[in-house]
Amino acid sequence: MMPQIQLGIRDIQMDLKPAAVTGQQQLQQPRADLRIEQPAAILDITTRQSELRIDMSGLWKELGLITPMQSVAQYAEQGKQKNLEGIARRAHEGQQMKNMAGKGQGAKIAQTIAKQNHGPKRVPFNIAFKPSGNAIDISFTKGDIDINITPQKPRINATINKPIHNYTPSKVSYTMLQRPSVSVIDVIK
Repeated sequence: MMPQIQLGIRDIQMDLKPAAVTGQQQLQQPRADLRIEQPAAILDITTRQSELRIDMSGLWKELGLITPMQSVAQYAEQGKQKNLEGIARRAHEGQQMKNMAGKGQGAKIAQTIAKQNHGPKRVPFNIAFKPSGNAIDISFTKGDIDINITPQKPRINATINKPIHNYTPSKVSYTMLQRPSVSVIDVIK
């Protein structure tokens, strides 16, 4: 058999009294300093204007309103035609006078020719102008609008503030009433 030891253990005894100062903890988190800027987008607009063209030269030509050069050429042609018609009429009248001269008509030949050339002639009156369907040339070219937008990124500056932590520990006063101890009481064999 093994020897046994009997120990006597005495625990500590203390008188604890809270002091006037109790523990305090203060914790604050300041907001971050935030600065945000949003630059305006870059807007680029390019336009090509539409174009409407109206060519009325055909209408003016149908109305007889032509350029001075065209007018001179036209009147020269009309004068030449009337001159040729006048020559042909006089040749015809001369032929007429020659054919009727020997038949005893005398002055009646001149009267007959005068009646042929002059006398009451009716001039028709009506609406003289009605433009043709293609007298006015209209063309249209549509315009374009080209819009380019370049967005700008926002500028964000953030400064994080550390938390503010204040801690005051509690204070406790104590008195030791009994010290701890260990003693050998007996050895048993």
